[in-house]
Amino acid sequence: MTAVVLAGDRSKSDALVERSGAGAKALLDLGGEPMVLRVLRALGEARAIRRVVLAGPEREAVDRAPALVSYLDGAAVEWQPPRVSPSTSAYEVMQDIPPEEPVLLTTADHPLLTAEIVDAFARQSLVDDVDVTVGLAPHAVVLEGYPGIRKTVLRFSDGEFCGCNLFAFLTPEGRQIAAFWRKIEQQRKKPLRVIGMLGWWAVIRYRLGLLPLEEALAKLGKRLGLRIRAVVLPYANAAIDVDSIADLDLVQTTIDR
Repeated sequence: MTAVVLAGDRSKSDALVERSGAGAKALLDLGGEPMVLRVLRALGEARAIRRVVLAGPEREAVDRAPALVSYLDGAAVEWQPPRVSPSTSAYEVMQDIPPEEPVLLTTADHPLLTAEIVDAFARQSLVDDVDVTVGLAPHAVVLEGYPGIRKTVLRFSDGEFCGCNLFAFLTPEGRQIAAFWRKIEQQRKKPLRVIGMLGWWAVIRYRLGLLPLEEALAKLGKRLGLRIRAVVLPYANAAIDVDSIADLDLVQTTIDR
């Protein structure tokens, strides 16, 4: 697969961007190196990944991170400038990737990602005849690994899950979901609004805990004309991203163990 890493910033006024000192969240220092470098290294070590495209941060910010510049010079990573939003970056980058080539999408704020997680997600994504897969981790697994952590939880009748910032676009048709992503991008932390796009009956069933995950994805797939499947990963680290100062402190503590 070709891996695409989204490393642009939604806002320059974000506290994490300011804390980075480099004008880019992806360049937050973790264990003496930029956060995004950990993601790139995990992808580089994964057997399932053939090449990597890094979308962002801005070149000016990259040039202020010598460790990242050195890695980009020596690894099979192609840098592209970030676009106006993550969904636009994903869409534009995939235009340059041959349509028959499956794409794995992740983000720069995923510093606990490992090659093992990447390979598990890629292997399960490729085994089924579907257009798109999305990585999820059981909420119970995440809590066991990180007691007390606050995460957005997707509650279905067959389980509670956390997103993993891992997506696979396995067919040319699957890439069309980027257009839908633009519509829901601002609602990513509000599951009810996203579920609402499936209809009010789905919202009611979701609120009552009666909507199974597979059925929800089937309804979404029918609306989009795509085959969508969840890949459930048994790794707490797969669901850990850096969205706040508290997340950053948690990841730093994990790295320092």
